[in-house]
Amino acid sequence: MTTAIVTGAAGLVGSETVRFLHEQGMDVIGIDNNLREYFFGIDGSTRWMSAELTKSLSRYRHFDLDIRDQESIFNLFRQERGIALLVHCASQPSHDWSAREPITDFMVNAYGTVVLLEATRRFAPEAVFIFVSTNKVYGDAPNFLPLVEQETRWELHPSHPYAARGIDESMGIDQTKHSVFGASKVGADIMTQEYGRYFGLKTGVFRGGCLTGPAHAGTELHGFLAYLVKCAVTGHPYVVYGYGGKQVRDNMHSEDLVRAFWHFFGNPRPGEVYNIGGSRHSNCSILEAINRIESLSKLRVRHSITDQTRSGDHIWWISDISKFMHHYPSWNYTYSLDRILEQIIEAATFRSRWPRS
Repeated sequence: MTTAIVTGAAGLVGSETVRFLHEQGMDVIGIDNNLREYFFGIDGSTRWMSAELTKSLSRYRHFDLDIRDQESIFNLFRQERGIALLVHCASQPSHDWSAREPITDFMVNAYGTVVLLEATRRFAPEAVFIFVSTNKVYGDAPNFLPLVEQETRWELHPSHPYAARGIDESMGIDQTKHSVFGASKVGADIMTQEYGRYFGLKTGVFRGGCLTGPAHAGTELHGFLAYLVKCAVTGHPYVVYGYGGKQVRDNMHSEDLVRAFWHFFGNPRPGEVYNIGGSRHSNCSILEAINRIESLSKLRVRHSITDQTRSGDHIWWISDISKFMHHYPSWNYTYSLDRILEQIIEAATFRSRWPRS
């Protein structure tokens, strides 16, 4: 039996990955110490998911470890046999929060990634290492593209090469404002590439757009669609930061992302980098998302728009995933934007009935 290790195992992408790999017959080890509660408060806690995974999956083992703890991580890798895959989802994911504690952010995102890479190199050198990166490694460079304001969204001028399919991996990551979070993820992203190109590990970097799904514990500082739906269900006011609410995000269901991981695992390309997200298939502005949520849920989203913008935030982001689809032509989307929203609305409505602990 082959073993997979998933970090951030109780988070959105991590939990989806755990369930998928378990369904494929793998033994799965989850690493997650619920730092998300420290980042975002009780609403961001993922303890419930850790308990659910442990209870429902017979070949799942959960370890409450901190990826910054080199000794503990090395000991785990040293003791395990048959590690074939590591999917690294753990992170401090908010560029707003990162400015509060830059050292914590860097140690989790950059140093923690190097600890895992080195553990893999020393104790499981044949394993595939998949890193969940972010489009924030491009900083605010997308904001200098020729954007055109439309009624409900910003859009890229149709004459630009990125207009048809979105932003590809040729966009530079240097000399741009990233946010502290984006900078720490750049370090992790580059080191993951380097362990593939220099050391020959089977590493792959997936630079995600807005990754979402019904398991997302959305908060104001992270989880755009999930938090927006939560506000609709609970009646909590939602604040839109800048750009008239017309800033555009592409949205990808975590299940579609995990299937992309599986394709890479079956035929890894060491050191490769992929932009991954909803692309032209699934994207919306915040105003458009509010309209769709209100239409699908029959609920009102109480919202206001402030002129204040988030430093380093993107005005327009749509991922060009054609490189990944060229390398793995049998992969495709299974979720549309409306189907994603319907699932999130159903899950948020169910959770709103939970008693507060």
